[in-house]
Amino acid sequence: MARSDTINPVFAALDMTATRDALALAERLRGAVGGIKLGLEFYMANGAAGVAQLADLGLPVFLDLKFHDIPNTVAGAIRAVAPLKPFITNVHAGGGRAMMVAARDAAQESAAKLGAVAPKLIAVTVLTSLNGSDLAEVGQPSDTLDQVRRLAALTKDCGLDGVVCSPQEIAVLRRDLGPDFLLVTPGIRPAWAATGDQKRIMTPAEAVAAGASYLVIGRPITGDADPAAAARRIQAEIAAGPLPGPGRA
Repeated sequence: MARSDTINPVFAALDMTATRDALALAERLRGAVGGIKLGLEFYMANGAAGVAQLADLGLPVFLDLKFHDIPNTVAGAIRAVAPLKPFITNVHAGGGRAMMVAARDAAQESAAKLGAVAPKLIAVTVLTSLNGSDLAEVGQPSDTLDQVRRLAALTKDCGLDGVVCSPQEIAVLRRDLGPDFLLVTPGIRPAWAATGDQKRIMTPAEAVAAGASYLVIGRPITGDADPAAAARRIQAEIAAGPLPGPGRA
């Protein structure tokens, strides 16, 4: 399994709009998670200033904005968020080669100007809320795995650090793309948590055993009465390894 710079692979998804609430939750989670994920919901409500306040807590930030536009626009967006110094940020692989290369170059050049470490730049393959029938409906190949493998290979060829992928693709992508390519995995649900709207899911222990680098987990942590305890329970599950018998995938 490829594991990157932090020991704890769990990033808690703070999918909320109020900075005060996000700060309070992040404070509770310090020491229990490896980082936090801030997405469009938070960013659109609070902008760069809100992200900066969360980053000041010292937790690595996965800035999950999924840029997807023409190459020049995406490069400009990457430069715009560079001063926030995210640990990870991302684009849509479906934006194509020129867009991903422009994003990569902008990330590296911006970091050099800031005297900072460039963020891990990853690409979204197929959203975990989509399955084969969803892809067919929008005119894409209905074999989800084939589409993910195609986009992940393109992402690596463009020099990005990794991809966001469903747990079901982890083992195949690890074989395809080697031990150092980051696999950032949402759609993670502990055995004791509700499935929610994710269609392609796996337990944390199963995902890590398959080769995930980072796990993005939201409601099982943030919706718990004791989020830090829930995060530590997930870590204990990972340490214990997958349960015997068939998985939940």
